[in-house]
Amino acid sequence: MKAALDTPRTLLGKIWDEHEILRHPSGPSLLYIDRDMIHEGSFHAFADLKARGLKPRRPKQIFGVADHYVPTRGRTAQDAATPAIARMIETFDENMQWGGVRHFSLSDRRQGIVHVVAPEQGITLPGLTLVCSDSHTSTQGALGSIAFGIGQSENAHVLATQTLWQLRPKVMRVTIDGVLAEGVTAKDVMLALIAKIGAAGAGGYAIEFAGSVVRGLSIEGRLTLCNMSIEAAARFGMVAPDDTTFAYVRGRHYAPSEQEWEGAVAYWRTLASDEGAYFDREVHLDAAEIAPMVTWGTSPEDAVAIDGLVPDPARFDSADRRKSAQKSLDYMGLKPGMALQGLALDKVFIGSCTNSRIEDLRSAAAMIKGRKAVIPSIIVPGSTQVREQAEAEGLAALFRDAGFEWRESGCSMCAAINGDVIGPGERCASTSNRNFVGRQGPGARTHLVSPAMAAAAAVTGCLTDIRRNGGGVA
Repeated sequence: MKAALDTPRTLLGKIWDEHEILRHPSGPSLLYIDRDMIHEGSFHAFADLKARGLKPRRPKQIFGVADHYVPTRGRTAQDAATPAIARMIETFDENMQWGGVRHFSLSDRRQGIVHVVAPEQGITLPGLTLVCSDSHTSTQGALGSIAFGIGQSENAHVLATQTLWQLRPKVMRVTIDGVLAEGVTAKDVMLALIAKIGAAGAGGYAIEFAGSVVRGLSIEGRLTLCNMSIEAAARFGMVAPDDTTFAYVRGRHYAPSEQEWEGAVAYWRTLASDEGAYFDREVHLDAAEIAPMVTWGTSPEDAVAIDGLVPDPARFDSADRRKSAQKSLDYMGLKPGMALQGLALDKVFIGSCTNSRIEDLRSAAAMIKGRKAVIPSIIVPGSTQVREQAEAEGLAALFRDAGFEWRESGCSMCAAINGDVIGPGERCASTSNRNFVGRQGPGARTHLVSPAMAAAAAVTGCLTDIRRNGGGVA
């Protein structure tokens, strides 16, 4: 049943109620899905449709972009790491054409990582429901939408019916107030949050981010928050739309036209959580207590301030946590009490759906002016449009002059399934979202950091506190 109109509702509640077709007695809701994003891993869902003699129900509400397996050294399937991957990319194009789906091929200027392309093109809008067969679809919630990852069987259901059964999650409000110190970014905020509540701390919840810090963030920063809500086990993350959102969306290709604009904004302004709305859990962070962060283990919750020390597993409360922490340290080649600042690195990766937008690249560029990378470092823009903008602003030339590899857009070393990998035992400062065992290649050791921290690491060869010398690289 729909909530009573006079009952205070959360942002999630308002959008969910608008899209709920019916509710099963056992609890799940049948939701109408506004947008389905497709990448090249979707061949299972299309095979399912073909086997059943079905076609996509509403192809104009489906958008395809290849990103996970695509090469970053070229723009054709033949540049792929293996013939099997090349065939996967070609199959993606064939499925998109068969289904009549709008898609952005490798040669298209709109190509990129799906979670970068969707907001960039105006595909993601406030108040919509959006799915994709990738967990970091939660990124899109930064614009005030319900966006979450689904499996391939669920993807086939959405393609065929434009609906999906989902259990409504509880809502956790994370309020971040105060002023972020110089050098502290949305990435640091999320690592601090996950370190506080744990990698399973938001299980069963959707997170609504709120507070003065969130309101002061750019859309790029909010996208980073929602992207990494998944790393706390949240179903998705959300930020209520505001004037920052509207300014970002206006004029984008799939955004409302100028004739529709005022009506769209009037509706979007109603999507904020009502005063008195009930949240199942409240978490508060003080911005002044957040420093530039770095991970030391094999989970995003294994994070401390860059000037902190590797913790002693014996100090953790539970036996399971003590065991996992020791296992992480063994894998990472670290000892309790070691300083992370100054830890030698082998590689740097700047990219991924977490931190590959133009703001991220500007932040990295500010750290390397007049300096040279002293270890192998690659930069992979989140989309072709981000790449072109960075080139127009002179950022790409700065990166190349400093010795960075400047690549084509794609997921690249974040997922390490396109041939871009870290070698066994090598230590990498990465702007991606996951530092799991083998995530960036078999035996790879990943330290999650912000773009500025990664750039500083590239020109010093070690984990570096960017606050030194007034925020510059020491």
